[in-house]
Amino acid sequence: MPLSHSYENTLGLILPVLGGACVYYLRKPPTPAVLIPAMAEVKPTVMLTVPLIMEKIYFNKILPTFNDKAILRILYKISFIRKKLNAVAGKKLYKTFGGHLKFFGIGGAKLNKSVEKFLIEAKFPYAIGYGLTETSPLLAGANPAKSVFDSTGPAIDGIELKINNPDKKTGEGEIWARGANVMKGYYKDPEMTREVLTPDGWFKTGDLGTFDKNNNLYIKGRLKNMIVGASGENIYPEEIESVINNFRFVAESLVIQQKGKLVAYVHLNMEELEKKYQNLKEDMTRQYEVKKEELLAELKEYVNAKVNKFSQINKVFLQPVPFQKTATLKIKRFLYT
Repeated sequence: MPLSHSYENTLGLILPVLGGACVYYLRKPPTPAVLIPAMAEVKPTVMLTVPLIMEKIYFNKILPTFNDKAILRILYKISFIRKKLNAVAGKKLYKTFGGHLKFFGIGGAKLNKSVEKFLIEAKFPYAIGYGLTETSPLLAGANPAKSVFDSTGPAIDGIELKINNPDKKTGEGEIWARGANVMKGYYKDPEMTREVLTPDGWFKTGDLGTFDKNNNLYIKGRLKNMIVGASGENIYPEEIESVINNFRFVAESLVIQQKGKLVAYVHLNMEELEKKYQNLKEDMTRQYEVKKEELLAELKEYVNAKVNKFSQINKVFLQPVPFQKTATLKIKRFLYT
C-alpha cells in the first residue's frame, strides 16, 4: 500500500524502524515476476499485506493444482488428505516467500475463510489484524502462534473494545474502541467528530462484531453495508461474497439489494474460464457467451446451497471489468449501490 495509508506508514515503516529492522520497498507493482525474485534476494522475516494478495495466490495458483486432475479434485475433498496436500503446498509457499518468514500480517479487509483454512493447514505463519485510520490504526490482533480461525484475535495492550448495545440473541453489535491511539477528531469538522466520538472517549468504528468467551473479536461487516431482510433479519453481504468468491471462476463479487431482492455482481477469472473452455474456437463467440450464462446459473445454485434462506441470491449479473477499489483493495461499494 502507499505510505500515505496509516496501516503501511505505522506498522509497515515506523514500527519496524523503531525496532531496528530494515524495510525494503519495490519500485514496481508486486506482480509474481517482480515479487518472487525480490523475496528470494531479501528473504524477509516480516511481511504485511491486504487479503487480496494471498487470496489471488490461493485461488489462481494453489487451488488449480488440486482441481486440474479428477483424482486430485476428489482426494482434496477428503479432510485428512486435504490437510496433507495443504501442508506440502504450504512448505513450497514458504520457500517462495524467501524461507525466513516469522510473521505474515494480513489486514485492511476480511480474509476469505477458505484461504484462512488453507493457511492454518499449511502451517503458514499468518496473523490477522483489525483497525482503522482513526485508531492509528491497530485495535486487535494476535501473533501467528495464537491465531484463531475467522477472528482478528483480542484487543491489543492498552486498548479497550466493547460491543455497543449487542443483540440479545447473537451478541452482535457495533464495535466501540477507547485508548490513547484513538484520534482527537476530524480536522476542522466538529460535527462529524461528534457523530463518532462519545464524550467519554469511545470511538464508534462503524463495524459490526462479536466476542467469544476468550475475548477474541469476530468482524461481521460494516454497519452501513448491512442489509435488513423482509422479516427484519440482518444480512451481511461480505459473508455471502466470501462464499461466492470460493467459486472457482470468480475473481471478485459484490452483493447488494435491488427492489427488495439480493443480487450479486461477479467479475470472472477469465484466465481460468478460458483454460476450461480452451477447445472453443474464437469464431464460436455465441457458444462462449452461452457457457458464461450457464456458469452464472451454476454459481447461483452453488451459493444458495451454502447460505441460509435469508441470504439467498435472486439474480447473478456479470461485472465485465474489475471493481474500483480503495488503497487497501476493498471494493468501493458506494459506486455500485
